[in-house]
Amino acid sequence: MKTLGKFVLGLAAATVMSGAAMAQSGAGGKLKIGVMLGLSGPAAVLGEQGRDGFLLAAEELGKKIGGLDTEIIVVDDEQKPDVAVNKAKELVERDQVDIVVGTIFSNILMAIVKPVTDANKILISPNAGPSALAGKGCHKNFFAVAYQNDQVHQVLGHYAQEKGFKKLALLAPNYQAGKDSLAGFKRSFKGEIVNEIYTQLGQVDFSAELAQIASAQPDAIFTFMPGGMGVNLVKQYRQAGLASTPFFSAFTVDESTLPAQKEAAVGFFGGATWAPNLDNPQSKAFVAAYEKKYGSVPGVYAMQGYDTAMLIDSAVKAVKGNIRDLDGLRAALQKADFKSLRGDFKLGNNHFPIQDFYLVKAAQRPDGKFQTEIEAKIFDDYADAYAKDCVMN
Repeated sequence: MKTLGKFVLGLAAATVMSGAAMAQSGAGGKLKIGVMLGLSGPAAVLGEQGRDGFLLAAEELGKKIGGLDTEIIVVDDEQKPDVAVNKAKELVERDQVDIVVGTIFSNILMAIVKPVTDANKILISPNAGPSALAGKGCHKNFFAVAYQNDQVHQVLGHYAQEKGFKKLALLAPNYQAGKDSLAGFKRSFKGEIVNEIYTQLGQVDFSAELAQIASAQPDAIFTFMPGGMGVNLVKQYRQAGLASTPFFSAFTVDESTLPAQKEAAVGFFGGATWAPNLDNPQSKAFVAAYEKKYGSVPGVYAMQGYDTAMLIDSAVKAVKGNIRDLDGLRAALQKADFKSLRGDFKLGNNHFPIQDFYLVKAAQRPDGKFQTEIEAKIFDDYADAYAKDCVMN
């Protein structure tokens, strides 16, 4: 953590500017990026991975994203929409950042999208992908690097349908991403839903919900329960004696939760756009560099943070550092001319990714660490269902 702090301060020290100079950010060969992630609370590990992946990319680029001296201002949205709005306004009005990168949770993203885009700043989401921004609500200044929220969940719906499961229980927190997750699952799964349960965001005791599920006797359970919620759910699922009922999830069993879940999660299935064992040179190099620097296995949040920095790098280079050329910068971002850790990657007309999706499975490595591993490709070059409704404004 001490090394990380010094790195961020080093970036800032390289680009200290007066208020007048900050207003001309980009014109004098300098770039300012505000990175807003949830860095406190039960799901802080998600934001920490996103931050660490982004900063690792910046470090590999010599602290010059797009060839420009770069100041990165990292702020904690505290997973509170009102806090996030105030901090977003500070980033665009006081700090005069050129680009805002954020956020992890969809409810936070929906809170900041208006103040950031109204200020005519570029907003790039390294994780959240709410349906409201993928279709009719798409915006020329908003780009998503991860996915549209429904899509990863569709992987499990498709798998459950193909495997012949007849009745499923569904469980998710009651907010936009939770609703998108279950909608995505049901888009592919056509069987019976015996339970559809929404919990409070941040809930950690699932005894009542698990009792309902046990009573319904489903063929399998599907859940979206990120961060600390997922850690508790997986442990309680085992303790409740439900392990014989297949457990399908997205963002519930991954590299952010596995260090705490350990053996309790092994064998559980998930959906993802990437896993640490993906076989391509850039991904292998990233995993090795991340583990060496941070001492942990990177998950999709870290991968997406890294890819976000590389996307920005490609776009700023394409406009030859003239980031005040917003039309050119937007066009370059949409072109996505960089080598994603995922391999195949491009952005669609709604600025959301078109990419491959995989079924993954939690496993323990020979070195004792836990990670997800690719079992099968489920969707190839898959675009989200909302892009057809996007008329860019």
